[in-house]
Order: sequence, then C-alpha cells, then structure tokens
Amino acid sequence: MRLLFDENLSPRLSERLKSVFPESRHVDDIGLHGRNDIEIWEYAGQHGYVLVSKDNDFRQLSFLHGAPPKVVWLHIGNAPTREIESLLVARHDRIRDFFDNPESALLVIDP
Repeated sequence: MRLLFDENLSPRLSERLKSVFPESRHVDDIGLHGRNDIEIWEYAGQHGYVLVSKDNDFRQLSFLHGAPPKVVWLHIGNAPTREIESLLVARHDRIRDFFDNPESALLVIDP
C-alpha cells in the first residue's frame, strides 16, 4: 500500500511511518512540491498511490472522478505531525481495508 502525502502534511510523515506504510512518499520527495492538485492527482493515479490529505479539494476530486487514485481525507484541522502520525497508525487496518476494496474511492478519517 503506497501512500502519497500532500504538501499540507509534514514531509517527515513518510519517514516516521515507514514501519507501517513502507512505500509511502511525500510530494516533496518526488518533485511535486508546489504543483497544482490536478498534477498531484494524476501522478498518484498513474503510479498507484493513495493520496493522503487534509485538503478538501482532493475530497471533491474524489467525488467527481472516483478512483484512481483513492483518497484518504483527514478531517483533522491544524494538528501536530505527531497527532496525524498516531491517527494513521491507529487506523492502519481501516486504511488497509479501504485500499483492498476495489469499489472504494474515498476514506474520511476523523480523530
């Protein structure tokens, strides 16, 4: 399961979550920093990533276009990186089930 963290999330997340989500990357890691949402959306879809974001635009793109890519939308507001990290670890099984379900396009995660 490959997660791609949007730039509204800390670039440290991909490293900090390596043991749980080993193939995860941040948009900064792959040269997408500052790119528009559509470019990130298309990259994620073409490369098999699940987008993880707090950005409502990706949630709306998911409603409009469906998957791929799948989107994990964090409905968490301004939270510290450690809190986001803990939330993703705690919801690992739920994210895995979402990833494995071919009919799912959007997963909303609340604290």
